[in-house]
Amino acid sequence: MCIASWSRSVVSASLLLFLAAAPTRAQTTDVIGVRAQGMAGAFTAVADDATAGWWNPAGLAGGALFNGLIEYGRPERSQPASVRGFAAAYPALGLTYYRLPLSQIRLTTSTGVPPIGRQEEGVLSLYGATVGQSLGDHFVLGSTLKLLHADTTNVSLDAGAMASFGPARFGLTFRDLTNPSFGSGDSAFTLERHARAGAALTSGRRGVVGTATLAFDADLTTIHGVDGDERVVAVGAEAWNPKRTVGIRGGLSKNSVGNGARVQSGGLSFAVKSGTYFDAYLSGGNDAARRGWGFALRVTF
Repeated sequence: MCIASWSRSVVSASLLLFLAAAPTRAQTTDVIGVRAQGMAGAFTAVADDATAGWWNPAGLAGGALFNGLIEYGRPERSQPASVRGFAAAYPALGLTYYRLPLSQIRLTTSTGVPPIGRQEEGVLSLYGATVGQSLGDHFVLGSTLKLLHADTTNVSLDAGAMASFGPARFGLTFRDLTNPSFGSGDSAFTLERHARAGAALTSGRRGVVGTATLAFDADLTTIHGVDGDERVVAVGAEAWNPKRTVGIRGGLSKNSVGNGARVQSGGLSFAVKSGTYFDAYLSGGNDAARRGWGFALRVTF
């Protein structure tokens, strides 16, 4: 089966799986990607770097010939847990590794304390391989096969679609289609099926602004996070100077259900040398699962 047929089959299967989805207890794992965090998660239709394997597998086709990055993040500044990762991508193939803290994912026990006793057990390791295929001039489909390890090892699948019409882009992502579960008893948790849509509008070059992007994201499904039900909406923006040596970004996100938690974020990129960037973000607000800081070293050409 060719990549195009495989991608179409994955997206079709995604829709069927969501129709059959059942409510389960789960998490948020939307703490990947320094650029995405700087835009408060409004990244589904923007994803064009190596983190596209997570945010929207179809975004790889709109990226550079090569994009690689290493990143470190602290999604909750008052806790020692951190996010660490590496990703590399070509337009049709991406490889990803991330180490995510289970304190951001797994619900606490009835006693109010996490069911983790040893620090080395308190992480979710994610290994992903992404493929994508353009369908004509305007549409791209993509999928990411993930190997996940926490207390146990499981396999899951993400799928994405991207449509581009001039300066406008529209993205759709389905995550964890297999509803992977880990552990047992108090230590058990499930990564829920999750659908997210986004739209982005990019300007041409105007004066001192090289390019500017305005983006909007919205969850299409409700998940059960560490702080209750979550259905997030986000708006973000990114702007670069004409020579693309400095970029700034910012965003706002809100949980539209449950506790209504909000996050405000900002980020900065600057060229260390041609094709090599240092990215950073800082976020605050009353959403403990997403506020924090992080930085990345990114290479693109």
